[in-house]
Amino acid sequence: MFHVARRRILAALTAAAFALLPPAAARAAYPEQLIKIIVTFPPGGSADTVIRALEPLVAAELKQGLVIENRAGAGGNIGMAAVAQAKPDGYTLGVAPAGALTVNPHLNASMPFALKDLAPITLLAEIPFVLVASANIPARTPAETIALAKAKPGGLSIGHGGNSTAMHLTAALFTHRSGIAMELVPYRGTAPAAVDVLAGHVPFAVLDIPASRQLILEGKLNAIGVSSARRLSSLPDVPTLAESGIAGFESVGWFGLVAPAGTPADVIARLNDAFTKALKDPVVAEKIRTLGAEPAPTSPEQFGRFIQDESAKWGKLISEAGIKAN
Repeated sequence: MFHVARRRILAALTAAAFALLPPAAARAAYPEQLIKIIVTFPPGGSADTVIRALEPLVAAELKQGLVIENRAGAGGNIGMAAVAQAKPDGYTLGVAPAGALTVNPHLNASMPFALKDLAPITLLAEIPFVLVASANIPARTPAETIALAKAKPGGLSIGHGGNSTAMHLTAALFTHRSGIAMELVPYRGTAPAAVDVLAGHVPFAVLDIPASRQLILEGKLNAIGVSSARRLSSLPDVPTLAESGIAGFESVGWFGLVAPAGTPADVIARLNDAFTKALKDPVVAEKIRTLGAEPAPTSPEQFGRFIQDESAKWGKLISEAGIKAN
């Protein structure tokens, strides 16, 4: 009886001690189990490759394993809906694409999730694009491209990697800011768009760096300008569209890490610390750059503001240019 009573007293004292702790301290140390990361792209894509490059360092930092689950479809909406509906305990995260968070809400009357359903953790990487021309097109600069388009109103076209993608909106932003009329031709990814602009079937295209860099370096495609605010280390001789006469032009694809809304702030902070450390690792950063992307670690607050700014920019363009979902 004495031992039973003693155990009860100790249990009561332990419970009382935990009751006096603040909520974050009262919870068991995070993480206690495997963390699932939903990637809204198929295996082998840039987002999938980046998160797998980060996985060993993040797992070591958190002292817990990561399970990566690819759940592609509907422009990222399917995967993001799954994250938004998950328990907000830090054990289900998602790699969020730019389109799902900042483009799809402006193109679709009905969405399976809302931005308020997600908590930003960090931006992971930005993916700049390059406007290229077929070798037989007499244009080497944005000014020459614009002049050619104005001489043939509606007679030229720009290929891109698919409707509602960042490449589609980059092409639309270029024509809108330049005041020119060019047909925007969607392809099922950057590879077929690169093949057609290389063959001269379409005179211009907005491509990602992996699909275009070698063709540019070999002189098979003419690089008109990159869409980022700064020149790229992978194409240092190619000017930005902004410095080439389209003031303030900036358009990049990107993806970041999110959690379900309501995930505790200390868990968000722990995840942000682990992922931003991994993104700053020199070996990982170089691997990301070989994919044509740029590591872009941020605070949760910075990522949240970035999402809002991107949503406002693309929403304005979609409205002004009359872009529709297809």
